[in-house]
Amino acid sequence: MTELDRTANVLGALAGTISDQAAAAMAGAAGLPARGSTAPLAALSAIAEFLDSPTVDQVGQVLGLSPSGAVRLVDRLAADGLVTRGPGPDGRTRAVTLTADGRAAAAAVTRARRDLLTRMLDGFAAADLAVLEPLLGRLMRNAVLAKAGGAWICRLCDLTACERSAGRCPALTAARERADRAADPPGGD
Repeated sequence: MTELDRTANVLGALAGTISDQAAAAMAGAAGLPARGSTAPLAALSAIAEFLDSPTVDQVGQVLGLSPSGAVRLVDRLAADGLVTRGPGPDGRTRAVTLTADGRAAAAAVTRARRDLLTRMLDGFAAADLAVLEPLLGRLMRNAVLAKAGGAWICRLCDLTACERSAGRCPALTAARERADRAADPPGGD
């Protein structure tokens, strides 16, 4: 067993633990049952953070769901009174918008996630955080560059906290790098 194996194993255990704890905290804060999937939480967050009256298909794309899975999810959120459907950009689609309860639940999801994650950093000095932040950015870069399909990485993010609009989001930076690489393949002119 190498030091890399040990570190990777600890990282995996930490990722799973944080994911489980965050899902439980967010579901509880939003008043949703822990259904084993973070898709409802991610849908609320994504609609509140960066999707502006998305279609059901757009919600599904962000969450990595099949079209039928996206319909079922939106049906469930609508039954819970968290979203409504209205006319979409064309006659064939429906736009999904948060209700007042949905906006409150989305804000609660963001707060619960932030609170849990900041608790994970309890006891870290400013100097520790200054070292950790770029390391996490490098991990995020590697995750984005290795990702193939599925749900968007930022589907549960607080885009204000990552300073996305200032260009400081490590996931966005890596996604741009990935797109640049795809547009300019090695050896191609």
